[in-house]
Amino acid sequence: MPRLPGSAAADPDDPRISDVSEGALLRAILARTPAAELALIGPGDDAAVLAAPSGSVVATTDTLVHGPDFRLAWSSGYDLGWKAAAVNLADVAAMGARPTALLVALAIPREMTVSFVERLADGLRDAGAALAPGCAVVGGDLTTSDVLTIAVTALGDLDGRAPVTRAGARVGDTVALAGEAGAAGAGLAILFQRFRRGGEPVPVDGASLGPGERELVDAQLRPAPPVGLGPVAAMAGATAMMDVSDGLALDARRMAEASGVTLELRRDALGPAPERALAGGEDHALLATFPPGALPPGFREIGRVVPARAEARVTCDDEPVDVAGWDPYRDWDAASG
Repeated sequence: MPRLPGSAAADPDDPRISDVSEGALLRAILARTPAAELALIGPGDDAAVLAAPSGSVVATTDTLVHGPDFRLAWSSGYDLGWKAAAVNLADVAAMGARPTALLVALAIPREMTVSFVERLADGLRDAGAALAPGCAVVGGDLTTSDVLTIAVTALGDLDGRAPVTRAGARVGDTVALAGEAGAAGAGLAILFQRFRRGGEPVPVDGASLGPGERELVDAQLRPAPPVGLGPVAAMAGATAMMDVSDGLALDARRMAEASGVTLELRRDALGPAPERALAGGEDHALLATFPPGALPPGFREIGRVVPARAEARVTCDDEPVDVAGWDPYRDWDAASG
């Protein structure tokens, strides 16, 4: 079995997980994460207590597992903490809510170092500060496992508004997008095509990346979804919204099916690489529909909502779109050659 990054204790100041107690590891993590703005009771008790100003709580969870979701040869501890926070914050934003807190459960191989986990905590902290100020880790769980697993639950507040679901798109609405589409998928393709030897992942050589390639790889390893635009969309009257985690074509179909309509997209609105935009996943952009004339800053028009068509729930320039996108059960080794 290849050695895990962060598994070599080169000096006494960088002990392995097996060398410290759960309490010591927990203290190392909490020393790097601030208090959440709405936490009445934070980490250290049996459970956290949060204020819920609107009286409603939005909740979501996502799990990242070494293998299907990330490769340690490509992702640093900081990358993993950032991404684990970002993918959950985007789901809260997609409901039109403001993220308020994160609960983090870590299952960590015993040979990994404490410093690796500290860097993971740094990523969680910095993603919260950058993408959802005031949102921070309020609790969680620690255990050991042969496979590094990061499970995050994110909570959010609607600030008195009704949630925006994926089921409200209406005929005549504008279809709009905030954030990237296709960049993370392109970054993943670069990793699989260029940074493997004998089928095994190898560390990314940044110097070998051409113009623009570094940004694509970063979009995959450390996504930056437009979390703050979720509440903005809700206040502007968004009729439907969702996080684009599995690719624009696939997630647009889900919205269209939930709303009983067809989404008619324009190829010229999808950027210089329309096919990449349609198929690529894990950008965590926000796909939303708005009444005509209600498009808020930060969103760009990419199409319109039309009556449901039997032959296609999503079209692009009036042609049916084949559904493609991210699938954690896809055989990436076979798909990438």
